Amino acid sequence: MRQAFVTALKLAVSVALMALLLSRTDLRGLARDVANASPSWLAAAFAVYLLSLAISTWRWRLLLTAQGTPFERRRLFSSYLVATFFNNFLPSNIGGDVIRVSDTAGRLGSKTLATTIVLIDRGIGLLGLGLVAAVGATLAAGAKGSPLPVWPSWLWVGLLVAMVVSAPAFIAPAGVGRLLQPLTVFHAEWVGERIARITETLGRFRQRPAALAGCFAGAVIVQAVLVLYYAAVARALGIPIALSHMAVLVPVSFVVQMLPVSLNGFGVREATFSYYFTRLGLPIQSAMALSLLATGLVMLLSLLGAGVYVGRKGARS
Repeated sequence: MRQAFVTALKLAVSVALMALLLSRTDLRGLARDVANASPSWLAAAFAVYLLSLAISTWRWRLLLTAQGTPFERRRLFSSYLVATFFNNFLPSNIGGDVIRVSDTAGRLGSKTLATTIVLIDRGIGLLGLGLVAAVGATLAAGAKGSPLPVWPSWLWVGLLVAMVVSAPAFIAPAGVGRLLQPLTVFHAEWVGERIARITETLGRFRQRPAALAGCFAGAVIVQAVLVLYYAAVARALGIPIALSHMAVLVPVSFVVQMLPVSLNGFGVREATFSYYFTRLGLPIQSAMALSLLATGLVMLLSLLGAGVYVGRKGARS
């Protein structure tokens, strides 16, 4: 009942925000913009998004290999496709992470290890997202006559704080174990084993800093590629927005979507795009068209993951 209530609340927030935004949008103009979108630019956007999935898979494989358990690229890529499907079609942002953990835990011999790797992958991805947003805001601020809804200093400070907070986990893994030690009051043996596994995992990453550096570089590249994806969709719609502004808007919208207040980010994401576009003097209609069309393409692509998932079930049967 609690889960149903939370889901219903998120749905209500999404519906309310979408209704408010659509009430301020020229719906005929919105439909016309989407219908007249350039097929060639949409095809380019589709290919760019596939590239981001391939690079994300490479990052994940890099972390797994650093723990002494290499995986086949094809296997991890198919897992990432399934995870993308679950992220887009389940009322949660962590459904895909559960798939990734499930697909690697058996070979790793530990769900805790698989979960820790996915969480570290997520965390490093957020740092890459912050760097792209900070660089984009700095470039946008340097452009004459270009209003900036987000100050670069805020993003740089946020990135610095995040790096300072996360660095001790890899520099002194034993400290993380001591920090988590109070949790053993709930179940000393079970929790203690998990803490030991997490500490060992962080220790192995400390011995292989090149893997972490490569994962961070990959995260930056992934975020840059996703900016190009949205830029290609904007080009398909004929929206005149600078790439530097896209480098700010896209990462910020990703962070906002992580807040557990809406259903898969619907409504909140569109509100973020609309606010940013309004500050740039662009119509809400364009913001809605870009957000909805880009999201629709991602959902369409994620259906490939549904095919992989169904194929798995058939093979097991």
